Amino acid sequence: MTAATSGPAAAGGTIAASYSPAGDGHGSGTAAVAVSAAQSGSPRPRRNWSVLRQVLVAMPAPILLVLLWDLGVRQGWTLPLDIRMAQVPSPGAVAVRLADVAVGGIINDPFSGELLRHTQASVVRVFSGFGLAMLVAIPLGVLMGRSKLMSQLLEPTLNLIRPIPVTAWVPLALIIIGIGDRSTIFLVFLSAVFPILLNTISAVQHVPVRLLEAAAMLGTPKVQALYKVVIPAAVPGMISGLRVALGLAWVVLVVGETTGITVGLGAMITEAKEVSKTDLIVAGMVFIGLLGFLSDRLLVGLVKAVSRRRPILNNTP
Repeated sequence: MTAATSGPAAAGGTIAASYSPAGDGHGSGTAAVAVSAAQSGSPRPRRNWSVLRQVLVAMPAPILLVLLWDLGVRQGWTLPLDIRMAQVPSPGAVAVRLADVAVGGIINDPFSGELLRHTQASVVRVFSGFGLAMLVAIPLGVLMGRSKLMSQLLEPTLNLIRPIPVTAWVPLALIIIGIGDRSTIFLVFLSAVFPILLNTISAVQHVPVRLLEAAAMLGTPKVQALYKVVIPAAVPGMISGLRVALGLAWVVLVVGETTGITVGLGAMITEAKEVSKTDLIVAGMVFIGLLGFLSDRLLVGLVKAVSRRRPILNNTP
């Protein structure tokens, strides 16, 4: 069980190891390490240092990217695929636009100080579609993962619908739903539901049989084993699907907000394109990237907060 190193099966192996009887060698070793760590001092300074180290390690890449971006604009580079850097706004111009959209009073055009209004609209649409996808995909994924009959019934249909790109749904969504929030939420839902569903099915199917056998030996009924053993053991795999789905939700948001909507970060980018404000386009892209990053961190933070007493989830990055 401890030989598994990746994927849902690996997660399951970790579960089994975490719940090894205290009397065996592994359990005793774990306890000894825990006691030793507790006696060596408070874990908070080590955790603070770990977070600071992660930030420091991650900083060089964006700094180098911005330096290359600025140099490419100044030198007028032409990149592969005929990407003309001379047409791209400089990092300084984008920074000024970011500040103006956020607080206003710098450029003083119709977009000044409008960030909060656009962000609120986009966040509501993303999390509405993402939440609906969770409500549908997680229970369905658990059922399909545990029932061969359900899997045989639904899998062919789902695999037929899944490859259809979200952009192909846009014209139909506008006709059957209309222009507005609901069509955008529907598109976000479509983008998020399949990653959650597939990861949930895979995670449930890879729950170690030994865990179920141990639960049965302890007298746990099958129904209780579903929420006491299967779902907790499958959570790491589900989290992977949720993170992928949340990222896709932000990607599709822009597609949804270009369909006649006037408020939202995607709508702001579309308006900026119509008036050729490239600095505003890039600023909108930066805001979406930041919101996507923060929402991912929020999701991981919530998972860790909920699973504080479950070492099974502590390795979620």
